[in-house]
Parts: sequence; structure tokens; C-alpha cells
Amino acid sequence: MNIYILGIESSCDDTSAAVLINNKILANIIANQSIHEKYGGVVPELASRAHQQNIIPVVDTALKTAGINKEQLHAIAFTRGPGLLGSLLVGTSFSKSFALGMGIPLVEVDHMQAHILAHFIQNDNGTRDLPDFPFLCLTISGGHTQIVLVKNYLEMEVIGKTIDDAAGEAFDKAAKIMGLPYPGGPEIDKLAKQGDPNRFSFPKPQIPELDFSFSGLKTSFLYFLRDELKSNENFIQENLHDLAASMQQTIISILMEKLSKAARQSGVNQIAIAGGVSANSEMRKQLSEAGERNGWDVFIPEFQFTTDNAAMIAIAGYFKYLKKEFASLDVTPYARGSF
Repeated sequence: MNIYILGIESSCDDTSAAVLINNKILANIIANQSIHEKYGGVVPELASRAHQQNIIPVVDTALKTAGINKEQLHAIAFTRGPGLLGSLLVGTSFSKSFALGMGIPLVEVDHMQAHILAHFIQNDNGTRDLPDFPFLCLTISGGHTQIVLVKNYLEMEVIGKTIDDAAGEAFDKAAKIMGLPYPGGPEIDKLAKQGDPNRFSFPKPQIPELDFSFSGLKTSFLYFLRDELKSNENFIQENLHDLAASMQQTIISILMEKLSKAARQSGVNQIAIAGGVSANSEMRKQLSEAGERNGWDVFIPEFQFTTDNAAMIAIAGYFKYLKKEFASLDVTPYARGSF
């Protein structure tokens, strides 16, 4: 029997709805919020208001694009957390009301688990390579940096994580310091293509085991530019490409060193990445090269599944639906924490 899942994602500033039939996408609609660009970052109150305006049109568009009506849905899956609480409340409230009104199961989904499970969304002809269990997944985004041992669809263990800031935040902060527009990560990726990644060196934190830290790197970058600007007020503009390339190389090398260590310690050679920073072209390149050197089977997500999207929520909901792991109507979102 075909299973139709409606997914809702509202953890930050993108309102998204997706429809899946089993593990294949019928629709994946995303409404972006450009209002945050002038503030240089997401304003939580503005984000939650925009979600309220966008969620019904986005769901309606997703159903129409999928070519089904709401009566055909078997369940609705939604992001419970982590994320901005006001934004999550919009998606949670809508999903509970929808499930109650339609008399269908409600499925709660952890946002970070969903990023990982996006690897199991199959293409139309069913030829996309999927990772085997167990595999390691480096999940890298603006709010999280984790190494996860994925044992099966719903059993995952975080074996390494950031003790302070995330890799995506380090990208965005570096971009903001250099006066680049928000979001800064893609801007650094673009500028770095024309820069020398070895021109400037920045200190790497010495954190035990498989954990990460990026707060010291951000501070070091800030102080470095402050000192250089004292003697040359045009230092950033004159060295923009090399600064972007050097900062990007430092962040990626930190990520790759820990991921390689995790692979050695675990003996797992199925390696994946997920999350917004997995869209970074240099990150993808270096992971592919490391895979060739180390004999890893590497899995890199399609660009449409790197940023926040409801398709990943729907696929996670699909696997939970098969296990009959349903949420009650008194479920509440959580802003912090993860699986």
C-alpha cells in the first residue's frame, strides 16, 4: 500500500511543506523570509509572524503540486525541535489541528535526525545510492555540529558535538565581520573559489576526543582583522578572497580531522554529511577526496536537501509511521537539545 505523508518544517525562518509517497517526493515547497537580510540574521519574532502568514498557502501549494487531496494523507509529520520556539509553535499548532481535523496520526520529528534521514529520499527511478547501516554522518549547520553513528533509521548516537558554537555560525560570523551580506556562508564559499586557502593561518582548537569548538576561532579571526585594520583600513577589501578561502579551509580542516578520527575509531567506512554547511562546495570536494584516499563510501546530499526543508521531515515521518511511533495532541516543541 502506498503511504502519503505531509511534512511540515518551521524550525527557523523557512516555512516548508512536502508530500511524500512512501520514500519519494511528490512536492517540496519552501517559502523563504527575505525580511531578515537587512538585520544580518534571523529575528525570531518576525520569523514566527511570517510562518503564520505562510503555512496555509505553502501546505495548499504542496498538496496541489503533489496532485492529491488532503483526504489521501495517512499522517502529518512536523518538526518538534530544536529551533526557534516561536517558529516551532506555529508548525506544531498547525500540525496538531490538521491531524485532529483529519483524524490522522501526528508524527513528531527531530530536526537533526531529519537532516540525516534525507539521505533515504529516493529519486523517481529508484537508482539513487543509499547508505548502509551503520554509517557515520557529519551534520553541520548554523546551530549544530555533530558526528552521529547511525545504526538504523530511528536509532542514532551522537559521538561528537560542538561544545560551544556551530560550524555554520563560524562561517556566518566571519562573513559578518568582513561586511558580507547575510547569509554569509554561501558568500564565503563563492569568494573562496578565487582565493588562496594557505595565505592566512588561524588557530585550531585542541578539543579532546570527537568534540568540536569554534568560538575561539571566531574570536581569533576578529582580533586578527582588528589588528590588520589598524595599519591598513582597506585590508579586508584588498584580501577578501584570500581571507574567505583561509577561514573556510580552517573550518573544513577541523571538521575533516574529527570525521576521519571517528571513522578510524569506529571502523565504519560509510560516511555521509548533512545540514546547511554540507552545501559548501569545498566541503563536498574534500569529503570526496578523503573518501578516495581512505576507501570510504561517501554520501553527499542533493542541494535541495541541505537547507531546512519539509521533505526531510516527511521521510523521517514515514519511517516513524511504519513503526507506528505517533505523538499525542499534547506534544510541545523544544528549542534546544536533540535526540
